[in-house]
Amino acid sequence: MDRTKAARSAPGAGTSSTYLEAPRRNRGSSVRSTAPRRTGAVMSFTLHATTARRPGPGAHRPARGGLAAQLAALVVASLAAALVAWPPVPARAAIGARRVAGGLDRPVAFTFDPRGRIWYLEKDTGEVRILRPGAGDRRFFLVPGVNGEGERGTLGIALHPRYPDRPFIYVYATREVGGGLRNQILRLTDLGGRGGRMRVLFSAPASSSPYHNGGRILFGLDGMLYAVIGDAHDPANAQQLGDRRGKVLRMTPSGGVPPDNPLGDRLAYAFGIRNSFGLAFDPRTGALWETENGPECNDELNLILPGENYGWGPSETCAGEGPANTNRDGSSPELPVLWWEVPVAPTGIAFCDGCRLGARSEGALFFGAANTGDVRRVVLNAARDGAIGQRVVYSHPNPVLSVEVGPDGRIYFSDFGGIFALVRRSEPGRTGRPGLRRMTGVHGPRVGVR
Repeated sequence: MDRTKAARSAPGAGTSSTYLEAPRRNRGSSVRSTAPRRTGAVMSFTLHATTARRPGPGAHRPARGGLAAQLAALVVASLAAALVAWPPVPARAAIGARRVAGGLDRPVAFTFDPRGRIWYLEKDTGEVRILRPGAGDRRFFLVPGVNGEGERGTLGIALHPRYPDRPFIYVYATREVGGGLRNQILRLTDLGGRGGRMRVLFSAPASSSPYHNGGRILFGLDGMLYAVIGDAHDPANAQQLGDRRGKVLRMTPSGGVPPDNPLGDRLAYAFGIRNSFGLAFDPRTGALWETENGPECNDELNLILPGENYGWGPSETCAGEGPANTNRDGSSPELPVLWWEVPVAPTGIAFCDGCRLGARSEGALFFGAANTGDVRRVVLNAARDGAIGQRVVYSHPNPVLSVEVGPDGRIYFSDFGGIFALVRRSEPGRTGRPGLRRMTGVHGPRVGVR
């Protein structure tokens, strides 16, 4: 998340300021970047929305009718977003948070196993740890040579979809290897409760600056391992198909190239990516969604389509009209579903599918916003390839890092010191700040068709 004038004139360059560097919100000039605009006496944020060209990979494709029907639906969605998506702020928030575990050391990524245990990473130490809520945690494995400066560190974790029958744990980490820095995907083996047999499945050079490393990994319903890797602080990498940086990657569980990858004999699944902290599959469609951090503008929520270009590259600038000003490299780049002119630093993503947060939340996309320290809910359209509104549903005192779905269907998130579950306010054990901040529609939303 670059916040310097140098980054404005040359995206991806300059000195970055990132939420991963210190356990506090609104670092440096981020305070200015995230300040809401004022229109008269009304505070407002700008919400921008577009619709995707088609569903994501493996999606169920519902019948959509003719062009006239689609346009009519768009008009209805636009009016609904403009007129009813932002009602007055209620006296009490409907959603709070319950602390599951505290006293942790920067649990930047976590996941669950079938027994309900939480596997989490300590960003700076390289430790992979197993947490049993209410019963403490222990070290599973120490990844050697981890460099935790800035956005480096142990950054992503996933379990094999057939764990524990296939006892493999996958970790994305920035490591010091042979006198240089590498971003790597490692496979560990669970040897009776302890990790061992570390194998490197993927390795790419990390930037000499500690930024734009990406790091989220997860398995798809197709059994393939997906990962997002940042541009290593060089926008040109994102447009070069021969370079694995600035990409969403897709590989077999053993690190090979799947024969049906969309860009030939490459791990690349999509390209033109700047820096991402969130990946998630929509359980209703199989589509892959991604959050992306912009320079001084245009943080994004993207629907990732196989083989597509998401436009980040050397010619990007915050000058001009968004979101095309930061999505214009290459031929016909995809535009984001949502973007924010004032950066919010979106992080992890999760979908509500029985999350016990009420009817309005069912089927919605939730993501963390590090700059503002909150969890937001995005309502998707009927085709689930676009957004019709968003709101802040929970305000947290610290940056929100990873957001995941637990085996109980609840949505969980982490900050620099703990892991929390989102709950309805009627449930016991709530923590965090009360109140609710909504996005008001004074400046929009602007709904675009592409």
